[in-house]
Amino acid sequence: MPDALTAQLEGKSTDTDFKSLVSAERTLETEIAGLSALRAALKNGLSVPFARTVDLISKISGRVIVSGIGKSGHIGTKLAATLASTGTPAFFVHASEASHGDLGMITQDDVVIALSWSGETQELAGIVAYTRRFKVPLVAITSREDSTLGNAADIVLKMPGVTEACPHGLAPTTSALVQLATGDALAIALLETRGFTAQDFRVFHPGGRLGASLKTAKDIMHRGEALPLAHESMPMRDGILVMTQKSLGVLGIVDDLNRLIGVITDGDLRRHISSNFLDMTAGEVMTRAPKTVSSDMLSAAILELVNAAQITSVFVVEDSRPVGIVHLHDLLRIGAA
Repeated sequence: MPDALTAQLEGKSTDTDFKSLVSAERTLETEIAGLSALRAALKNGLSVPFARTVDLISKISGRVIVSGIGKSGHIGTKLAATLASTGTPAFFVHASEASHGDLGMITQDDVVIALSWSGETQELAGIVAYTRRFKVPLVAITSREDSTLGNAADIVLKMPGVTEACPHGLAPTTSALVQLATGDALAIALLETRGFTAQDFRVFHPGGRLGASLKTAKDIMHRGEALPLAHESMPMRDGILVMTQKSLGVLGIVDDLNRLIGVITDGDLRRHISSNFLDMTAGEVMTRAPKTVSSDMLSAAILELVNAAQITSVFVVEDSRPVGIVHLHDLLRIGAA
């Protein structure tokens, strides 16, 4: 077993461990400083071109084409994916491939975002020339406004001068993070401009836990004959039968107007057990003002509610009337929990 790992497992530290932690802290501090510089820039010279970019993209009928090379290309790929998943149609075109046929993917209804920290990336020449020839709007994300890319662009998002976390100042680290954060800021600003909702988000994220958390109560609730309901005047001997038959561990109690006024759980049964228990009415045993949810509440929010209230089931109501019920097992079944 390596000495450093052995020391870690034994609760000790070595000189190598110390140097690694110092390096990690220095990297994080350097990158935090870069993000702080970006935030400061947004309050000054970057604010106007940023707002213009959001306005431009929000009004186009086409898509956002993102391009770059190297680390900027990797950041561009992520930017295109984030835009597409938040309601702004977008895809990435590799700068080198653009000159070998992929320029055909770009139309005059699109906007091109080109990323190059230096602004002198040779591989971008083809796509930049294409946008100028066919009057496709070009947005540059670069640190040099007076660069080849900066001079060609319609809008320049000038990145602030930052120190790379790489001790040699060579590996794109802080600069890549600043580009990434700028892309995220654009995507979220566009999301909010478009009024993109959680339900819209769900359309693009149907799979996995994220898709499950975006399902609503009406997507997973039990309804109709499956609902464990009883009138407040029902004797408990009958109420227990209904509760047992529905197998959800709870009984909803309604009044003459079919409004949910209480619930009976296993805990309520234990608290009221007595010699005359079976002759008591559901209204006498129930817990009033139960937790309820609306039919459009997200499953993630329902999970948070049942966990906080320490309950296993919650009724779905409309105008105070029960229309469904969601059990913790339903949340587990869809993968939300």
